[in-house]
Amino acid sequence: MEAAMAQRHWLDPLARRLLIATGQMDSPRPLSTGDSSSPEQGAEETQSDTLAVERELMALRLRQNPGLAPRNAQEVALMADLGWRLDVNRATAADWLRLPGCTTDQVDLLLRLRSGGVQLSGPEDLQRLLDLEDDVLLCWGPLLEFRWYGAEDPPRSDRLDLNHAPMVLLQRRLSAWPRGRLERLIRERRRRPLQDLADLQERLALPPPQWKS
Repeated sequence: MEAAMAQRHWLDPLARRLLIATGQMDSPRPLSTGDSSSPEQGAEETQSDTLAVERELMALRLRQNPGLAPRNAQEVALMADLGWRLDVNRATAADWLRLPGCTTDQVDLLLRLRSGGVQLSGPEDLQRLLDLEDDVLLCWGPLLEFRWYGAEDPPRSDRLDLNHAPMVLLQRRLSAWPRGRLERLIRERRRRPLQDLADLQERLALPPPQWKS
């Protein structure tokens, strides 16, 4: 029985690649006669086989645990290759916490902003908001999906610095705001710089529609 099972494993290509990738079986040696492949070609084939096995293993792990959290950039890439995405403007706290290195403070800020009607239009928004290192954004990148919800187009990419913009620029860019609100914004930023969009909303008591201005 054991001999028959071993033979079946040997004949099954995926099982053989799996055993090689996990170190339970040595890679087959190249034939000395009639084998014209170069060492570089052999290395590429081995790497391709290893990636195929890792992809199959990840697919199996996701079937067993749909809420699986990737541990590093390589696993993030595998999950993205298998079709998993994080919808930035609709993701739950549990979705965000699956990302390597994502903290509860970052998730809390994201959810506060979303409850105030804020949407993020691209990776730059997310990096600026969470003060992410480049390597963290690069790690998360394959899984991130920025969908815009609503009739209006995403906001312009040129950002308004609310802590330093003069009144004339505020009036032009925030034309829907009454002057009293703009004056209150200036008083608040003199008292203490605005930390983020959630801080702005709380200190000016903005209703959700004001984020579209």
